[in-house]
Amino acid sequence: MSQERLTLRKIKEILRLKYEAGLSNRAIAGAIKVSNSTVGEYLRRAKQAEIEWPLGEISEEELYEKLFPERNKNHSTEQVHMPDWETVQKEKRQKGVTLKLLWIEYKEQYPNGYQYTQYCYHYKQWRKKQVEPSMRFAHVGGEQMQVDYAGVKIPITDPETGEVSYAPVYVAVLPASNYTYAEVHRNANQRNWNNAHVRALEYFGGVVKIVVPDNLKTGVKKPNYYEPDINPAYQEVAEHYQFAVLPARVRKPKDKGKAENGVQNVERWIIAPLRKRVFHNIYEANLAIKELLEELNHKPLSGVGCSRYEEYIEIDKPNLRPLPKIRYEYVEEKTAIVNIDYHIEFDKHFYSVPYQFIHQKVTVRATDRVIQIICGKETITHPRNFKTGRYSTMQAHMPANHQHMRNQNKDYFIQRAKEIGPQTVQFMQAVLISRTYPEQSYRTCMGILSLMKNHTPLLLEQACQSLLPDRVYTYSALNAELVYLKRKEPEPEMAIPRHANIRGPEYYQERNK
Repeated sequence: MSQERLTLRKIKEILRLKYEAGLSNRAIAGAIKVSNSTVGEYLRRAKQAEIEWPLGEISEEELYEKLFPERNKNHSTEQVHMPDWETVQKEKRQKGVTLKLLWIEYKEQYPNGYQYTQYCYHYKQWRKKQVEPSMRFAHVGGEQMQVDYAGVKIPITDPETGEVSYAPVYVAVLPASNYTYAEVHRNANQRNWNNAHVRALEYFGGVVKIVVPDNLKTGVKKPNYYEPDINPAYQEVAEHYQFAVLPARVRKPKDKGKAENGVQNVERWIIAPLRKRVFHNIYEANLAIKELLEELNHKPLSGVGCSRYEEYIEIDKPNLRPLPKIRYEYVEEKTAIVNIDYHIEFDKHFYSVPYQFIHQKVTVRATDRVIQIICGKETITHPRNFKTGRYSTMQAHMPANHQHMRNQNKDYFIQRAKEIGPQTVQFMQAVLISRTYPEQSYRTCMGILSLMKNHTPLLLEQACQSLLPDRVYTYSALNAELVYLKRKEPEPEMAIPRHANIRGPEYYQERNK
């Protein structure tokens, strides 16, 4: 029976725990994670070889020769075939090929070859010689924060439609202590990326000197290790908190190894346990993540004897710079045109302005909390709403003769629908009464009328008739139905034009006679 080969460190530990600590074989086996029989075998062989504790200066091979002299005799009489590790490595890169499978094939060819433990040992020794030596980073407390997005996303289910979208998870790690922060974003845009850094620094309770991101477009415009072109919006955060941005090199994961490790931990201990839970919004998902994040940071680290939080308190927190008095807030600015329904659209949500500004150009400034609409010298403020396709309407923005204008615009749309047909009139009326305020339906009505440019009145009538029983009163549904009906229409037959050079069927009939 082949004996598992242990490293010099483990053999020393077996002897130390036996002769210095006086532990039983079973206790020793549990401490160094090997079988009870292996401990007994090594102690028996050490006694037989008259090996005493402490060992003194001895190499692993010398010790192994003393413990297993019979193997040296066998090797002297029969040379064991050493596998071609280059070939093994190439085979191992193929999908589904494992080291165990390659060893089975090796043993079929060389029955007297290495057993699986020895086979793996020699393979690892060969691999160590092939790996390019790399510098191990000695991280200083409070100096760095490494950031990235997790590869696994969290599903968010719309409670009204049942539609599922997938939200990315932002991860930040203090590499000296492995203290980790994570949160869910609606999408990985510039606003969420910048504001996530703010919340991460607030969670850590201070500011680092260097932030190491991946080469995302939200962080780096043009990757370059020596002179990276930082995204201007991202640079604003760096200047506000006075940290340097040092992006990782392209295809060099070791530059942000702690972030990679942090992402793996978040995927394993946070995202995976939440995989069966149904979240209806980002807020719910972040509450769940916050709870599991605390468990992760307070969980004892194997081999260290303390948690990430305890390491953070001792190593990172004393070296972090204080947060600035004024909190950074990402501001997005754009121009918009006030529509006929006296609303402007921002991030697929509609906000009202005074009706006097219809058709005028306004400036929109948006943060995570509020929307500011600047109309000349007047500024209108709305709470930020992330629900798409919805309206935020203030009563004060409606005109005094609101009822008169409402009827006037309703009459206009109904009159235009009559030019198409009765089914379209019914559909238009249903659209007008389907919203809280009829003005909120004017965009849909205008869209319906625009469909007349590319479709015949007959086709519009058929499409409206199809949708009315289902009570689906949207522009997109009507447009999709028109496309469907148009595909079903038979291709028109091509009539052959009359021409002096075309003989026609009469010519051939006469000729046959």
